[in-house]
Amino acid sequence: MDHLLNMVGQMLVGSQVTLEIFGCTLVAALPLGIFVALGRLSSLRLLSRLLELYIWVMRGTPLMLQLLFVYFALPMVGIKLPDIAAALLAFILNYAAYFAEIFRAGIQSVPRGQYEAAKTLGMSYSLTMRRIILPQVVRMVLPPLSNETINLVKDTSLIYILAMNDLLRVARTIVQREFDMTPFIIAGIFYLVMTAVLTWIFKRLEVRYGRYAR
Repeated sequence: MDHLLNMVGQMLVGSQVTLEIFGCTLVAALPLGIFVALGRLSSLRLLSRLLELYIWVMRGTPLMLQLLFVYFALPMVGIKLPDIAAALLAFILNYAAYFAEIFRAGIQSVPRGQYEAAKTLGMSYSLTMRRIILPQVVRMVLPPLSNETINLVKDTSLIYILAMNDLLRVARTIVQREFDMTPFIIAGIFYLVMTAVLTWIFKRLEVRYGRYAR
């Protein structure tokens, strides 16, 4: 039992890195995704095209490749980032692109008549988005946001390739040292618990915003 508790303790330390990557990515990528979505819908053609290119690159290449590029390629041009910062940069840029497409689809699904009604009332574009459009968009995009957020939890395991002591790396280190597969089972339980908590949170949010839709 003491041996098992020692394993769990070591993996709890590793899970702190996993949760740090997850939390910081979510906090930064969500607002960035909203701004990118608004930029994609902007009447400024150059801005819209540049953001479309950014989304295409981020969604069209593997996150692992993006992590390796930030970690190994940027130092070649004089940009050296700490391990955690390099991982966060890749994760934030990647997930902001996915969130942007989710928000863009949500914004475009709001009937044009609501924009026209707000304009008739003298509301500015920013006020219309903040008071009328985005509250509706949040309700509509919760299911796909839930899926991407759960994917983010699992994708944090990719920082293993950067030799960071996240949950998965700690588990593999123990397995290699003790020839015991138990740490992999414990790691799986950790990920399941994290995704279960997120699923519960998003279900509560869907119920809350669904109540306002009636």
